Amino acid sequence: MNVEKCREEVKKACEVLKNGGVILYPTDTIWGIGCDATNDEAVKRVYELKKREDSKALLVLLDDLGKLASYVDVPDITYDLLEAADRPMTVIYPHAKNLAKGLVSADGTIGIRITKEIFSRMLVARFRKPIVSTSANISGDPSPKCFADISDEVKKSVDYVVDFRQEETTNPAPSSIVKLGLGGEIQIIRQ
Repeated sequence: MNVEKCREEVKKACEVLKNGGVILYPTDTIWGIGCDATNDEAVKRVYELKKREDSKALLVLLDDLGKLASYVDVPDITYDLLEAADRPMTVIYPHAKNLAKGLVSADGTIGIRITKEIFSRMLVARFRKPIVSTSANISGDPSPKCFADISDEVKKSVDYVVDFRQEETTNPAPSSIVKLGLGGEIQIIRQ
């Protein structure tokens, strides 16, 4: 892996995000469409690009467990659950806060994944805010398994396409999805 290339692409992507732009980027699962998760207009653009109903929530990425409390109420079980996970896990938390209104579900929840993949982790760390991460496809179309599977329509609709890990052809598994209640209740949505 070319660390210098990764840093250069993180810097470019951050500039686009800071200006309210939408990016196409590699994550710890599949390629994602992303924006500043605190910017209402940028989130609206992601919904428009995906042709997705705004009643369907999007998830966000963070780079550090310590940042969770800034965006959700964190049930005690969270830390044990995430430390035990052996693959990427998206957790749906109660009482979302400090995020774009369009991201938060009608019941006040939000899905957040702590990314461990190098590019997305460096991007969130440098940006210092959560970043939207939704599959790089139009709603209803299959999720792309690698960069080559992403439609030209999606590639042309974003403000910046990250030039990192595009040559990979692996078929990463989607994250598991778990919903947590304030009392520590756990509901498995996807294993």
